[in-house]
Amino acid sequence: MHQTNRLPRLVPEQLGIRSSAIAAWVEGVERSGQELHSFMLLRKGAVAAEGWWAPYEPEQAHMAFSLSKSFTSTAVGMAIEEGLLALDDRVLSFFSEKIDEAVEQRYSTLTVRHLLTMSSGHGEDPKKIMLAAEDGDWVQAFLHTEPIVEPGVRFLYSSGVSYMLSAIMQTVTGQTLLDYLEPRLFQPLGIERPYWESCPMGRNAGGWGLRLKTEDIAKFGQLYLQRGRWKGVQLVPEAWVAEATAKQISNENGGPPDWSEGYGYQFWRCRHGAYRGDGAFGQYCIVLPEQEVVLAATGGLTDMQVIVDLVWEHLLPTLQKGTTDETIDLQLVEKERNRWSKLALPLPLAAGSSLPVEAKLAALYKFEDNPLGWTEFSLTPILSDASISAIVCWKDMLGEHHIHCGSEGWIRGMASLQGEIRPIAAFGLWRENDTYEMTLYRTDAPYKDTFKFYFSGDRVIVDIERNIDFGPGPYTIRMNGYAVNC
Repeated sequence: MHQTNRLPRLVPEQLGIRSSAIAAWVEGVERSGQELHSFMLLRKGAVAAEGWWAPYEPEQAHMAFSLSKSFTSTAVGMAIEEGLLALDDRVLSFFSEKIDEAVEQRYSTLTVRHLLTMSSGHGEDPKKIMLAAEDGDWVQAFLHTEPIVEPGVRFLYSSGVSYMLSAIMQTVTGQTLLDYLEPRLFQPLGIERPYWESCPMGRNAGGWGLRLKTEDIAKFGQLYLQRGRWKGVQLVPEAWVAEATAKQISNENGGPPDWSEGYGYQFWRCRHGAYRGDGAFGQYCIVLPEQEVVLAATGGLTDMQVIVDLVWEHLLPTLQKGTTDETIDLQLVEKERNRWSKLALPLPLAAGSSLPVEAKLAALYKFEDNPLGWTEFSLTPILSDASISAIVCWKDMLGEHHIHCGSEGWIRGMASLQGEIRPIAAFGLWRENDTYEMTLYRTDAPYKDTFKFYFSGDRVIVDIERNIDFGPGPYTIRMNGYAVNC
């Protein structure tokens, strides 16, 4: 990131925040059992505190998941200001070539407003059906799903309807969401053009798929805190900011407190007069207008309410009371800032060895049929004057994959995973004489995979466990292999 595009940095106390309160929040996060990957706390447009838990890094974009929805909403607001569409336009008016009598009957009253407020009338998110469309036409698949109530009657969280907003935007602008937002939002904010996942027909996903740096998220939140204005230019209509972040529909359903405060146009209302965009597993852009505060964070969480509760417990009181320059304890400030610069996720317990029995390392293993399509695997030690590490290699239908594992700390690199070259960090040790354990983070994502290789004679059993994923857990796969060159 160019230095001129960075947000200004100030001491927390200069912004009316006690460093001790931020420290208590960070400590609460680390004690909670939830795993944040980064945070950036802003007040009055300046960064009061920031931190990344290694192996995550400031310059690495992170999957935003449903936080993408708030960017889609922003694009819609801009397009309305440009006269390209209106809140109460019928959705079918944008897809006349796809309308038949049945579609007209289902969706004759569905509007852009209903999509924005998650009140399309569906009983469940149509996203799954859309993704399964054999012809890749997600719009057509959406239009052939059956709503169960009239639009506007009830809230149902749905990524499928957010995709429809993206499809509408591409229809009226002739551009993808990403291309539309590039000169209107990303460039003015100094955000390097991000990646945004697309459907088979080339439309951005809308409801998910953005990858953003933590500072990018913070800038977006600050833009909204400033009512759409940035460096003297009104990027987002002020009226849209007010409407999009206000309660437009009730979402009380017995869920967590900050998921039941109402919903705007692809933004959640929170307690204490706050609002947010968020994404699965702990991607946050929380805005507290009364306190002039923005909190951006990324993570790999199983319970997103926990982190928000810690904000109310530790940060909100100091924001309400405030502090002054005269109360700055420079020694404490420096101590905490130094700590935040050295945050790290805990390494797996280091009760292990770097090297096993030598014979086990020479073997190539073939695999029986398995869900991941692994065909073979090898593990090779790398000895240097400084340390001992290992290369874990496997082949599958997508090719050959090499993971360099540190034994004293994370080794960062790039690897081909799921058909893409992704940034990773890996660590590995022998737990016993016959068990090698590798921990692999995708550092652009919330995912941590733990691989356990159990060797016995000429056989190997591989257990792979993922920390989080969509759907019910546990997220574990077991594979069986046999040595071919012992």
